[in-house]
Order: sequence, then C-alpha cells, then structure tokens
Amino acid sequence: MPRPRYATDLSDAEWIILAPLVPASLPGGRPPRHARREIVDAILYVLRTGCQWRALPHDLPPWGTVWWYFRQWREDGVWETVNTSLREQARVRLGRHPTPSAAILDSQSAKTTEKGGRAAMTAARKPTAASDMSSSIRRGFC
Repeated sequence: MPRPRYATDLSDAEWIILAPLVPASLPGGRPPRHARREIVDAILYVLRTGCQWRALPHDLPPWGTVWWYFRQWREDGVWETVNTSLREQARVRLGRHPTPSAAILDSQSAKTTEKGGRAAMTAARKPTAASDMSSSIRRGFC
C-alpha cells in the first residue's frame, strides 16, 4: 500500500525533471531499501517544513538514511548541480541565455560597514570610577 502523499512531495512532472540529476545507486552491493524519490521527498519534507531530521514522519525513510543521503549529496556537489540545472532550464524556458551574462549589485544589499559617517566617529565614554560610588557613601547619601 503506497503511503499518503504530503504537500511537500514532488509531483510526477517535477520528478521527471529531477530524476536524471539525482545520483543512481552504485552497482554491486546490496540493493537500496528506499527509492531515490522517497529519499528526495523526505529531504524536501525537512527543508520545507523546518522540522528536525529526527522528527520525520514514520512513513518516510528513516531519518538517519535521509540525513546520510542529504549530506553525501551535499559533499558531492549534487545540490549545486541540481540548482544550476534547474536555473538554466528555467532561463531557457523564458527565452534567455542559460547562464546570466551580467550581475547587478545594489548598495542596500552589499553592506560594507555597519555604521558609516559621523555615527562611526562618536566619542568614547569616560570610564566611571569605583571611587564615585564610594564618595557618595561617605557624604551620607545612602
């Protein structure tokens, strides 16, 4: 019996696009227990819902397996490749060149310092000495 689909699961059309980008099982060794699509759906569940890895629903693959694939694919650059490929496909669909030819930097988004101008030049405070407190005690202000 197939598990119920989550809102975070890939549609069949999305999986057709993503499937060639997800690494296949290595030849030899034991066969995988979980389909690659189930692994990707579980990773997307964590990323889209923000839940902890250990809080994955029980009808998805075990959290340790899902985490292992996520980490392995991150280290192998799979996620970067997926992102690049999907971005290029979207640009071609919009009638653009697959890779951007220019970039725009906005001064509001590329901050160089936290404070600038006169705010950065404020005078330092004078240190308060411990003797100020004791002098008020001697005068009888307590």
